[in-house]
Amino acid sequence: MDETIIKIENAALKLKKFVIKPANLEIPKGYIVGVQGENGAGKSTLIKVLTGVHQADEGQIFVDGVEQHFKDPNESAAAGIACVYQELNIEKLLSITDNIFINKWLKKGNLLDYPTMHKKAKEVMASLGQDVDPTKPAGNFGMGVQQMIEIAKAVLINAKMIIMDEPTSSLGEKEVEQLMKTCRDLKARGIGIVFVSHKLEELFELCDRVTVIRDGEYIETRDISGWDNDSLITAMVGRSLDNQFPKEIGVKSAEPMLKVEHLKETGVLKDVSFEAYGGQILGFAGLVGAGRTETMRAIFGADPIDGGTIEIKGKQVHIKTPRQAIQHGIAFLTEDRKGQGLVLAQSIRTNLILANMKGFSTGMFLNEKRIEDAGQKNIASLRIKTPSIDEIVGQLSGGNQQKVVIGKWVNTDADIFIFDEPTRGIDVGAKVEVYNVMNSLVKQGKCVIMVSSEMPEILGMSDRVIVMRGGEVMAEVDRDSEHFNQEDLMKAAWGGKLDD
Repeated sequence: MDETIIKIENAALKLKKFVIKPANLEIPKGYIVGVQGENGAGKSTLIKVLTGVHQADEGQIFVDGVEQHFKDPNESAAAGIACVYQELNIEKLLSITDNIFINKWLKKGNLLDYPTMHKKAKEVMASLGQDVDPTKPAGNFGMGVQQMIEIAKAVLINAKMIIMDEPTSSLGEKEVEQLMKTCRDLKARGIGIVFVSHKLEELFELCDRVTVIRDGEYIETRDISGWDNDSLITAMVGRSLDNQFPKEIGVKSAEPMLKVEHLKETGVLKDVSFEAYGGQILGFAGLVGAGRTETMRAIFGADPIDGGTIEIKGKQVHIKTPRQAIQHGIAFLTEDRKGQGLVLAQSIRTNLILANMKGFSTGMFLNEKRIEDAGQKNIASLRIKTPSIDEIVGQLSGGNQQKVVIGKWVNTDADIFIFDEPTRGIDVGAKVEVYNVMNSLVKQGKCVIMVSSEMPEILGMSDRVIVMRGGEVMAEVDRDSEHFNQEDLMKAAWGGKLDD
């Protein structure tokens, strides 16, 4: 084995009531080690202990063979540990240079040495495959570049190990390819990488070995050749998932539940028309920037439209606000769960009723028993990992937060459910639970629209698929069509025509 950079050993790493026991976690020099587990398994807690955000009560952490006790992130960084979090720590109004050198300023006399910092920033970004002007605001660039800025910070401090927490969750296909290349380049430099991802295919493509934790317990570490899809899933969830896409067929409504014709939004949507039926899942596929989310936001009244019509159950409606959309029986699970889907400072109990306060009221007062019963049912059916229904949502893992958002909309009287990237950042076990929620809605005769960038998910769960590109509908494919395959759908997403 190569020289070990990080080693965690002995007993438990305990944080208040939550215990993690990664007994033999090792990160050798120039290795990429995947860390896998369900939402709430302890991955984020482990990362925070390694980076000094939290201090473990028990256990030992060794860096280059020397035991360390990090009191804060600065001490962890000084020891050569860096972390690129899922929620990027980028000041978008500041330049790339300012972001890279924040708190690490180079000075000439009493003045900041911007010429040198710009030069070094450009050099380190170029080494990561990014030919950018470091004087420009970071917010002018896409998520891929912003993520490279975070990695550049780590390279600049000569990090021995970089932790990447769900690094591809907000990236497009080309950006993911660049990130993979960057990881391999960092590996070649002798930097150890901890790669946390719910996308199993990424682990198999990139990692040298994978460590699995479950419910705070260390389960197993194997070289990547010792894992396959089934064994990794079983280790993660403690059970076999015989069918990752448990598709159930509903009864299609005779008439469209939602009909959209010639929807236009200047500079965004050109001419979008489609029909969605009750008892079916209509999938929306396409590359990043295709206009899928924008279409759903327009239907939900979150963005104004410049033309086109929307019909619900055969009746034309005029939706200008989300409130009106909800009144017309539309639920919209946004891809931005933290910014738009939840009130992070409030409890699970409160968040679960936000979209249907009237339904949980008796007269002028909230019906606490009805709220309690519905909440406990949501927690059980969605397997939300929480000490209680009164836990603050912001304290939950990302995947469990997503489950709360889903529960919020399930608790409405909606007939049309729009799920925008519903399984982003969710482990494979939780994904199945989300799919079962969709199946349940379909069997109730509800209309489900699912926007997803995961092609296996689109193919596994959709009855029909709309493919978009550049704000236009490029193809509509039924499940029983010969074109219902990844190759043809991707062809349409890239602008190709499908033969009739």
